[in-house]
Amino acid sequence: MEIKKLLITRFSAMGDVAMCVPVVYSLAQKYKDLEIIFLSRKNFAPIFAQLPENVKFIGIDLKTDYKGFSGLNRLFSEIKQLEIDAYADFHDVLRTKYLRFRVFCAGIKTVKIDKGRNEKKRLTKNGATNCKPLKTTFVRYQDVLQKLGFNFELNFPKTKKTEKSGKIGIAPFAAHKGKILPLETTEKVVKMLSEKGLQIFLFGFGEKEKAVLEQWQDKYKNVTSLVGKSGGLKNELVLISELDCMLSMDSANMHLASLVGTRAVSVWGATHPAAGFFGFNQDETDAVQIPLPCRPCSIYGNKECRLKDKYQCLNKITAEMIVKKILK
Repeated sequence: MEIKKLLITRFSAMGDVAMCVPVVYSLAQKYKDLEIIFLSRKNFAPIFAQLPENVKFIGIDLKTDYKGFSGLNRLFSEIKQLEIDAYADFHDVLRTKYLRFRVFCAGIKTVKIDKGRNEKKRLTKNGATNCKPLKTTFVRYQDVLQKLGFNFELNFPKTKKTEKSGKIGIAPFAAHKGKILPLETTEKVVKMLSEKGLQIFLFGFGEKEKAVLEQWQDKYKNVTSLVGKSGGLKNELVLISELDCMLSMDSANMHLASLVGTRAVSVWGATHPAAGFFGFNQDETDAVQIPLPCRPCSIYGNKECRLKDKYQCLNKITAEMIVKKILK
């Protein structure tokens, strides 16, 4: 049966959703007659704003409108009304497993992502120095679509910036402790770049992060905290596109920078680029990391450091190392 209408789902996290964009773009460009529906959280809509016309984004609120099994049943009923020919699950979590089961029982072809859990366990057990780099998440998404018979190359355009703006973005936070550089180190980066006359924009979310970033804003020249001031993700993406460079942890801001063609200097501690989450079209020489045999100890940075000397991987990174890469 020819697939004319395809549903793809990925609900979280923002970085993983952003990593879907180069893959969906490449598929849409190759198969221009294919109608692609991407279903995710509604606040991620700006990430998909510049995709080809045959891609439709549907945003939902899972915490209110589709909460629990009753909400998922309602969502399945709405999916049935879309009259899709196939369903590609880029997430494979409890919610999407249930949706996939209902869709399959309705006689619609379903496929899911292979997250490579066993490979990732070996990587964290043996270390990146003893393992080959794993498949990237982009390739894992691509593999899902190839199971449906779609053969295409990953071909996402990289915007080339010709003029320097003197603007640097800094996103000091991440979801888990094992990804976050000590704040005193990041503050020193802010201080050093500020003294060079560069314009610094600080990215964060929530009251705790706001308090830290506004303190830096008040302390150093040419520094602006965007927490609560950017006007939302759409405006942040525009600003990120104007930056010369984004300093990010292994987090969503690295992937947002990738989508708008901005070079990202990324910090890697408990996690490692070898796990497959490096930014699309980013240069791995821009990654800041300490080569330790214990890395990565975690795929997501959510586990306690396995050494008594906590997080050498982050504490040994200096502000000077980061500033050198940014100024390059």
